[in-house]
Amino acid sequence: MVFKKNSLVLTMVFLIGCFLCACGNKDSVTGESLSESTEEVSVIEKAKTGEKEAAKQWEKGYDLPVDELEMDEAEDDCNAMMDYIYEIYNEADKGTSSNVVLSDEVIFKLQKKLIETGYPVATLVTYSNMGNYESVDSFLENCSAGKSGSVVMYVIHADGGIGREKFYFDGTDMYVISSRCVWNKNGKPNITYTSHTRIKTWKYTDKGWFCYELCVPEPPEVTEIMDGSCLIRVKPMTEEQREMSERCVQGLGYQGQNLLCSNWNAENMSELDYNGMFEYLYEMKYGEKFHSEDYPNGIPQVEFESLIMEYLPVTKEQIREYAAYDEENQTYRWAPLGCFNYAPTYFGTSLPEVVNIKENEDGTITLTVEAVCDMVVCDDAVITHELTVRFAEDGSFKYLGNEILNDGIMHIPDYQYRIKE
Repeated sequence: MVFKKNSLVLTMVFLIGCFLCACGNKDSVTGESLSESTEEVSVIEKAKTGEKEAAKQWEKGYDLPVDELEMDEAEDDCNAMMDYIYEIYNEADKGTSSNVVLSDEVIFKLQKKLIETGYPVATLVTYSNMGNYESVDSFLENCSAGKSGSVVMYVIHADGGIGREKFYFDGTDMYVISSRCVWNKNGKPNITYTSHTRIKTWKYTDKGWFCYELCVPEPPEVTEIMDGSCLIRVKPMTEEQREMSERCVQGLGYQGQNLLCSNWNAENMSELDYNGMFEYLYEMKYGEKFHSEDYPNGIPQVEFESLIMEYLPVTKEQIREYAAYDEENQTYRWAPLGCFNYAPTYFGTSLPEVVNIKENEDGTITLTVEAVCDMVVCDDAVITHELTVRFAEDGSFKYLGNEILNDGIMHIPDYQYRIKE
């Protein structure tokens, strides 16, 4: 009987031990399950947070993620295009400065070479045309009609590097994937950045300008207002339009003098800023900057008047009356543009371009000129004006008058004279 009692005790001890082990295992499993569940919740929360941040960034429209395939494609394309122009770049005169600036002649050689690839190729040279522009023109026309699509174009920069712009339209919004490729010290191509940005607004003008505004950081995220305005000429200018633009209006522009941004003619010349225009006419005539340090006491009467009369139908008596003239010293006052006599405006940075040329019966020529502004307003015709000139047989010319059309003068800043009497 003793044996039976001990067996019963052993049996009971065994059963109690199993029960306790089972309880311990249950607690262990429950702890592991809770840990795994907590980790899963953390991962899900992080994923949701990431999705919210990504959605917020997409809503902002800038610094958008770039797909890996897009990144690889941009790098491969840029390297291939750089290799294609390497020989021309390598043989070009780059000067001695650490910052390479190639001549316009070399830039056009690079453009001509890249045009052979069939891609649209533009330069930053003033009044230059885009090669193979037709595909960009077609893309923008389709976008205007609501059709989705994409196009890749290249821009040659002054340092001989290139920019690659891939525009794509999804039927509602337009985006651009921009890459910049430069030459490193060893003469090898190097991608400096690739960005992905939504285009906030855009338009394709009848004149052939692609005007668009990129999404950029805005206050209060940044303290200074950033300008995302961009303009690209797609449809080409004619050779005659380019020649007249370079010859008659490029050297003047719309700041520092008011020849192109005021209404005047031979009978009404009192409002022109003669002291301001002198340096611009000087550069047009001599092909070099006006050396103001050579005139510490003002510009001598004869030199000032002869230059003004060469370009305008005005007498020396009128100039002395209208300009800031020091009769005692027989000099004309001059002052550089600065914070005390010039408030920078977006309009002042505009580029004048001739869009039409009309020969008049009296032998004069009327140039229709439009102010192209790539800042803030992003407009290819801030004002339209008619500039009348007369050419002589030797190629010289006089400005005879300017008329701003369509009340355009009411929509530009008031002119600020260089020197106040």
